[in-house]
Amino acid sequence: MLNYISKYLFSIKFFKYALIFVLLVSRCTIQLGPHELPDNYEDLDTEGLNFRITNELSEFSGSKYIEKEANSLLQQWNLAGMTMSVVRDGKLVYAHGFGYSDIEAKQPVTPGHLFRVASVSKLITAIAIMKLVEHKSISLESKVFGPKAIIKDPVFNSVKDPRIYNITVRHLLAHSGGWSVRYGDMAFNSLLVQELNGDKGTATMDSYCRFIANRKLHFDPGTRSSYSNMGYMFLRKVIESVSGENYDKYIRNEVLKPVGITDMHVGKSYLADRRFNEVKYYESDDNQLVSCFDGSGRMVPKTYGGNPIELLGPAGGWIASSVELARLLVMVDGFKNVPDMLPKNLINQMVDDEDFRGPLGWKTVKDNGDWIRTGSMAGTSAIMKRQSNGFSWVVVINSSNWKGPRLPYYIEYMMRKIEQSVKFWPKHDLFEYQPKQ
Repeated sequence: MLNYISKYLFSIKFFKYALIFVLLVSRCTIQLGPHELPDNYEDLDTEGLNFRITNELSEFSGSKYIEKEANSLLQQWNLAGMTMSVVRDGKLVYAHGFGYSDIEAKQPVTPGHLFRVASVSKLITAIAIMKLVEHKSISLESKVFGPKAIIKDPVFNSVKDPRIYNITVRHLLAHSGGWSVRYGDMAFNSLLVQELNGDKGTATMDSYCRFIANRKLHFDPGTRSSYSNMGYMFLRKVIESVSGENYDKYIRNEVLKPVGITDMHVGKSYLADRRFNEVKYYESDDNQLVSCFDGSGRMVPKTYGGNPIELLGPAGGWIASSVELARLLVMVDGFKNVPDMLPKNLINQMVDDEDFRGPLGWKTVKDNGDWIRTGSMAGTSAIMKRQSNGFSWVVVINSSNWKGPRLPYYIEYMMRKIEQSVKFWPKHDLFEYQPKQ
């Protein structure tokens, strides 16, 4: 009888540990997407934030209300999925996904899913520039183009408009480099850039260098501000010229990894190349096919082939989870509860709202101390907000809808309701969470 019981107990114990092993091994497929964990990603950190935090960790007394509000937003605007992270006084108290990362596969969104973050990428690029400033490799007043400047490409030895030699790093960061969108946003018009250059095929940064060297600026650098994705694209060449490293590699190794962010990347343009834990992107039903950016003449969805995501990198090409974006936010929020990754004087310069000098990387700096960075492109909408009261948050959605760039206003309204309605938040800090072995 005792022998039978011992065998029975052993079988239960074996089954328990076998189940734990299966869950750990399959965690990424269950939590992060339809693909099995790949073995060909040299940059994969399976112990990073995106692989540690699950939806279940954010279940608390207020989570039902948050879920109701989030699902209501998804349903109201016919959106596929959304991820949300909430920070209070430097601690990640809530991280959750809603809806689907892949509708066809019925794959739910989790905190570790990667989303295109569109123009939130500008904040990542600006932080990298400020790191170079901190190390005195450049200054914000360093000239960018020309034989004696940072980018010494021979195409700038002779230019159509000499004012280009006056463009500084600060001008590019503050959207005051001299380009307007009078003839459209050229960052999203790479086919036209190629046509005007007399070239064919896929545009490169060399294409854009030739393009600006052979055209007049729309205004004197530093005298006004006009939102310029193209200006941020040139910051790639600034970083590469100064650091001697590839843009992506420099940011990941010198900016992100030192603060525990290991799963942010410049995304890919085509569905077939999406990262294994990246969501799928969905457009509104009335969107039309467009010409592929590669110049082949193929008609493609705007989300997959309409824009060169890799080329847009510094201006709008990064993919990230809301969790790691929240981690980035607390590292540059200026609060004392978590040491920032930049000196205070540089963080202050990033949120200087003086005409044509800032903000740098951030989209909006309010008088009440709130800082906002939004991003919107086909298939995605993102917003991160640092609030002066210590309640900060990140929301990213993997769908377009007819509201377009105005969708962040509705997201802000939802988050304001959540902040006012949820009185008691968890005391834990999910940034520090480690799964039990």
